[in-house]
This record gives sequence, C-alpha cells and structure tokens, in this order.
Amino acid sequence: MSVFLTAEWNYLINITYAVDPEVLLPHLPKGLALDIIDGKAFVSFVAFEFNDVKVRGFKIPFHRKFPEINLRFYVNKNGKRGVVFIKEFVPKYFVALIANKIYNEPYSAIKMNHSIEKTESDLKVKHSFCLNDEWFNIVVTAEKKGNIPASETTENFFKEHEIGFGKDKKGNTLEYKVEHPVWEIYPIKNVESTICFEKIYGTEWAFLNSEKPFNILLARGSEIKVHDKN
Repeated sequence: MSVFLTAEWNYLINITYAVDPEVLLPHLPKGLALDIIDGKAFVSFVAFEFNDVKVRGFKIPFHRKFPEINLRFYVNKNGKRGVVFIKEFVPKYFVALIANKIYNEPYSAIKMNHSIEKTESDLKVKHSFCLNDEWFNIVVTAEKKGNIPASETTENFFKEHEIGFGKDKKGNTLEYKVEHPVWEIYPIKNVESTICFEKIYGTEWAFLNSEKPFNILLARGSEIKVHDKN
C-alpha cells in the first residue's frame, strides 16, 4: 500500500464509554467483529490536532494545521484490531469534501478551534466546536510529565491501533493502515465538558450524556502515515 497522507496527530483526548454491543451492530462493516471486554463494546469521543498535513507528499495551502473530533468504536478482523469511525468533524470544507466523495469517510465541516496551554507542571488542551449555532467545549488538564503505559493496559487498548476500517459506496469493507510509534500519555487531573451527544451525533447517542466514562486519556501523539485503502 502506498502512503496517502502524512501528518502529525498531537495531544489526543480520548473519552471512552462502555456500551451494549447491540448499539454498534448497525454501524459494523461486513466481516468485522466488535472488540468485547466483559460483555461490553466501546465507543470513544476523540479530539486532536492535525499538523504538517501532506497528501501524496504535497502541502495543501491553508490546510496544514487544524483540529478534528470524531466518534469511533473498536473492532477486529481475524485478530487484527482496528477502529471504525461513526462521524468525523473538521473545520476545513475541502478536507471533508475529499474524504466524503473519494474515500467515503463520514466527515463534515463545522466551525472549530482549539488551544494548548503549558505551565511548568500542567497541560491544558481545549477544543471548541459549533453545530446549529451552538458551541460545545471539552477541556482536559493533565500533568505535563508523561509516560508510556505497559502494552497490556487499558490505555494502550484504546490508543494503539494500526488499522482503520470503513465502507465503500457499495457497502464493501475497506481497510487502511496507520503507522506511528507508541504514544506516551499524561495523567489526567481534570475534565470539563459541555458536549451533548444527542445534539452532535443524533438521538441514538443521547444515552452517553448520562454515562460515566470507562476511560479517559490524553496522548502526546506523533508523526503518522496513512496508507491507501484496499
């Protein structure tokens, strides 16, 4: 597979919820199985920064740095673990258009901004985004000193995946490889959120508003390579 995209993914917020597997079955591409722990499947709200974006080695003017938020869940195919995206938001119309029309990825373009504040001891990562004239915010404060968790930890389970899965316009399952080194994480100190899952993702996700997160992490991120789908 050739490299389609190179970039940096920086300061990834991942808030994961345990859910009934039945909730995710309508979104599951053919030939995949849900990753299950103790009878539960998992869905994550993820927010991060795209930086130094290149497509086929070319820089696209005014599209090199921007935030993204997405809702995703966890799957495997014959032992290969990966993720499936339910919905992805970026502030760049061109990115969303190409992702939808050419790669059939569920992107939409909305108003968004983000910031990263650093003190001697802390990191504060904030994402804000607007849907239907309503702004939502997520702010995570963490210790500035990070660490790489052991391979068998919950944090690694949710942040380390090499395969992304999707569907083509005929409903066939596609997969693509994402390369990056193992990411360090920062101990979480505080989370502030005004996210309303029903307003952002639809009524089927309203129940997440009252669910306690199964896991929350902030990962440093790194340079990444995304290979073409096959």
